[in-house]
Amino acid sequence: MAEAQKVENLATVIAELEQKCVEMPDNFIAHHHLGLVYRKAGRHQDAIRELKRSIELDDNSAEPYVNLGGIYYEIGDLDEAMKANKKALTLMVKPAQAHVNIGLIHQQRGEVAAAIDSYTKAVTHEPEFALGWVNLATAQVMADDFAAAETAARKATELDPTLGMAWNNLAVALFYKEEYQGAKAAMDTALKTGYAVDPRFIEAVKGAL
Repeated sequence: MAEAQKVENLATVIAELEQKCVEMPDNFIAHHHLGLVYRKAGRHQDAIRELKRSIELDDNSAEPYVNLGGIYYEIGDLDEAMKANKKALTLMVKPAQAHVNIGLIHQQRGEVAAAIDSYTKAVTHEPEFALGWVNLATAQVMADDFAAAETAARKATELDPTLGMAWNNLAVALFYKEEYQGAKAAMDTALKTGYAVDPRFIEAVKGAL
């Protein structure tokens, strides 16, 4: 019943925003918001159309580019995702999110060094951006740089102790450094936050103790 109510509410919001865009066709904010709810509803092509319309009406706003890049990433069009986020970089005062998004694209392509570079730029611009440190730790694990991954993951846990992925990444880094007790403690904290730790990793940690 609750899920059906959410779907109904979303449909109502979409209808209201569609009407607003008809009444104010040159309102870039209305088109942007409609694009966001289309995205939430899984209507990716409609979302892309509305975000592009928002950009046509105001090419100086970074947020539509970031959201457009996010949709392209979701549907697997990494080239368009990269273009949108690179454009966002030129418009953002605090570009950490765009750098993280670009890092994710590089990571998806298996370009680990480039991903590390992008995440490093993110945390350099915004040292308090916990998600940037989390993603940096992930890429550093992929690069087998476990000491650096531990440092990045610990920074993320300090910035946001509720961020389960940060504790998970710390556990992984410590595990590969053969610090198994520390790995288990970090893993247990990740589990307490509700993070879905890989069952294979749980067994690996238990087996190493």
